[in-house]
Amino acid sequence: MGSERDLIGSERFCILDRDPAARRQLSTKLIALGAGSDRIFEVPGWGEAVNCLTDETIDVLFADMDTTDGTLGLADLAQTAPQTSILATSGSASVTMAVDAVSAGARDLLIKPIAEGRLADRLKIALPGTDKVATTQFGRIRSVSGRPASSSCKSTANDTAVTIADTASADRADFERFIGRSEAMQTVYKQIEKIAGSNAPAFITGESGTGKELCADALHQRSARSGHPFIAINCSAIPKDLMESEIFGHIRGSFTGAVENRAGAAELADGGTLFLDEIGEMDLALQAKLLRFIQTGAVQRVGDARTRQVDVRIICATHRDPLTDIQAGRFREDLFYRLHVLPIHLPPLRSRRADILNLANNFLATHAKEEGCGFSAFSPEAEEALLSGDWPGNVRQLENTIRQITVMNEGTRVEVSMLPPTMKRTQTHSATARVYETRTPLQDHDSIEPLWLQERRIIEATLSRFQDNIALAAAALEISPSTIYRKRQSWEAKLKNGHRHMAN
Repeated sequence: MGSERDLIGSERFCILDRDPAARRQLSTKLIALGAGSDRIFEVPGWGEAVNCLTDETIDVLFADMDTTDGTLGLADLAQTAPQTSILATSGSASVTMAVDAVSAGARDLLIKPIAEGRLADRLKIALPGTDKVATTQFGRIRSVSGRPASSSCKSTANDTAVTIADTASADRADFERFIGRSEAMQTVYKQIEKIAGSNAPAFITGESGTGKELCADALHQRSARSGHPFIAINCSAIPKDLMESEIFGHIRGSFTGAVENRAGAAELADGGTLFLDEIGEMDLALQAKLLRFIQTGAVQRVGDARTRQVDVRIICATHRDPLTDIQAGRFREDLFYRLHVLPIHLPPLRSRRADILNLANNFLATHAKEEGCGFSAFSPEAEEALLSGDWPGNVRQLENTIRQITVMNEGTRVEVSMLPPTMKRTQTHSATARVYETRTPLQDHDSIEPLWLQERRIIEATLSRFQDNIALAAAALEISPSTIYRKRQSWEAKLKNGHRHMAN
């Protein structure tokens, strides 16, 4: 972060945290931003922090909320050194905690572990000469009086007023590299914040194009491993006979074409994160080796008798339903439960339509600049068409659509006629309507069938239309995927009990 190194000159920092690992981690990141190690003071307790603030001229104090015993201790620290900017830290935080921290005298509240880029942004607020508005990930917390919030928890509204200009659900239009302020995305952001600091495996599900790799990268960037490699492998893009070598490496001569020793992705990710995209495409034999690796942390290159110990966090993703793959024998159940520790599901674009125009405008600005064209807005008709689209390819399809428009057309405003002909302009429920229109049970049979038979025909027809993708079919039918599983089990039970008059 070379451009950020000018941010810190001769400033002095104090880190108050009872966790020595947290102190070291933050100290290392401050040094990376240009701070001298002799100007960073690490203290484990509130009393030591008071002594440091009294004996030294401290520009920024990082105060862990647990170590200060909440806002009371934080307020006393602010009163001890009113000229020191305080950045409160916490392993888990909320809008309420952010407001309380600012009310007690902090300039901001940061969630640990703190990524280097986020630390640089917060220091721009905390260092002398910056304005008095803290734009946090919880909302814009403002000291209305024009000075830092009162250092006393007993202050009244006449002394200072602390407000949230935007609530968490409304303010976080951008999160890491995600774009979207919808309720569905706010849930995703909260999940990422909560599990990023863990070393346990994370399992990301979601349709193609919903941003699963973006999610994995966000988990990595917000973890203590952010300074180490993030290695991504697409299990569907590599031939299965080469996949083992890609993940675990090989030694020279182990197979045709192995002309030199080569480390695999697991070794390259040592200390960081290994992301296995489309894990459901992995060969069963390799799944067994992956399970062994997760259990032991030991890597054995193809053709090598020696093992190497590595420390990686595993994050995997799939667009398919893993339980369906397990039932079909395509995915090991023991591996699934080893990986499925911290699940995150990314919503399809049709479930977050409030984000479509925000995404579209962002993509338009980006690709118009890249292509050197003058597009800057959408016509109302084009906006309506974007909002009503099915978007089976999700955010990826939306971006590709906007890029195609900027390449193939000229002008300053995108008109509906510029949208590609392949783009669907019907609401999601139209897929359901087409299923009903294709075949109505009473038209095909002389007698009325039991309801469960009719349900089965409709659900199976929808699954067929979506290539047996349960998540897509459930969304089209406006039911949950678990409903389809339960009904399938019910059908099997009925058939075993003699109800075999299922229509073809």
